[in-house]
Amino acid sequence: MLIYLKMRYSPFVLDHVKNPRNVGELPDANAKARVRSIEDGDMLQLHLKIENGIVTAARFKVFGCGAAIATGSVLTELAIGKTPEELRTITNQQISEFMGGLPAEKVHCSVLAEQAIQSALQHYEDPSQRLP
Repeated sequence: MLIYLKMRYSPFVLDHVKNPRNVGELPDANAKARVRSIEDGDMLQLHLKIENGIVTAARFKVFGCGAAIATGSVLTELAIGKTPEELRTITNQQISEFMGGLPAEKVHCSVLAEQAIQSALQHYEDPSQRLP
């Protein structure tokens, strides 16, 4: 807990660190991504179920820091109910702002989330694409 306070995370981020939403995998996901941060090696796995042009379910797994966990959790909440076209417009800056901001040394976590969205959409459009 002391580490989180030193980093000056917002109460919103702390809630998602302590109580992440939508953790896990979706066996019937038709959009998947696995991305890794070159900054510190954090990895984010994203599974989306897109039905009738809408994300109906989203799950994530993170191997990384608390900010990466919070970002994955927020990402799934942002994705549910959106169309692929709407997902394409989500940027790392929007994710960070939605979270109440991230410390400068943790902005790469929101970049990781944006990369996961783009990679999952590529997989959705071309299911033969292998995950990294």
